[in-house]
Amino acid sequence: MIMKLFSNSSRSRERFLEAILQSAIEYAIISMDLSGLVTTWNEGARRILGWDETEIVGKPAAVIFTQEDLQAGILEGEMAAALAEGHGNDERWHVRKDGSLFWASGQMMALTSDEGEVEGFVKILRDQTDQRENEERQRVLMHELSHRIKNTLAVVQAITTQSFRNASSMEDAEQAISARINAYSKAHDILLQQNWLGTTMATIIEATAINLGLETSGRFKASGPAVELGPQAALAFSLVLHELVTNANKYGALSQDTGTIKIEWSVREESGDKRLSFSWREAGGPAVEAPRKKGFGCRLINSSLSSFGEIVVDYAPTGLILKLDASLEKLQYKTYSDAEE
Repeated sequence: MIMKLFSNSSRSRERFLEAILQSAIEYAIISMDLSGLVTTWNEGARRILGWDETEIVGKPAAVIFTQEDLQAGILEGEMAAALAEGHGNDERWHVRKDGSLFWASGQMMALTSDEGEVEGFVKILRDQTDQRENEERQRVLMHELSHRIKNTLAVVQAITTQSFRNASSMEDAEQAISARINAYSKAHDILLQQNWLGTTMATIIEATAINLGLETSGRFKASGPAVELGPQAALAFSLVLHELVTNANKYGALSQDTGTIKIEWSVREESGDKRLSFSWREAGGPAVEAPRKKGFGCRLINSSLSSFGEIVVDYAPTGLILKLDASLEKLQYKTYSDAEE
């Protein structure tokens, strides 16, 4: 086999070089003639690409390239670069015998005779799929982290600005900012425990109740099926629920001993789309009147939830009612990149 490459070498040298080729199992080393037919195929090529030597020798080396690269003339381009520059770089997807793809890194070089005439090419490549996937994951994570930091800073800025704008005193502003950022922080803690993949609606509601000392109160009831929320939706619901409970404590159902809050949610199928129906209902508190102007809480509720679906706020005399009809798919986006798409 090696005689095709080193026809003027001694037999012992041929065996030595063949042993080197076959021992390089982490590298696919493939030689081909000027027409692109495979002439040698080492053990590394068999392990990486899947074909046995007897199956592939004499066949076109083009079989390891994707159809897109073949149509783009990548193989011919590598050969031309090998002839003109001494090597042609190979950083692309390749095809295994079973049709699966792997990311290869390597080079193609020209093979010349003792007289300097080009007799063929040798292609050396290595499977770098794991490294590429790790790099891609890191790129996505950095992109995601950038979005989260910007989003968090924007929320904190909005909380600070609006809390000052709507506060009657510096003390009120300080308390409002502290409480809102604390609620936002608690939601982040929950998401971090889940590797930022999201959490459930029940977990967010339970955290809100605990944060405000309502976990054992029979006046604060929540029920619904298990529903997963993506990071954005989880943070949004955390802020919204904090505002609703705070408002209920000050002016609504929880401001009187007889008042109650009931949170309910359900999932339904509608035209092939799963949708979440969420409701917040207050009862037993003082008579409710619609506010003359919208405060920060109202604006936060609308801005936080409107991107997921349709919000209806009813200032019924018997108690505030909030309803959300939202796409479950939107609520379950895992990343900011997904949401942008």
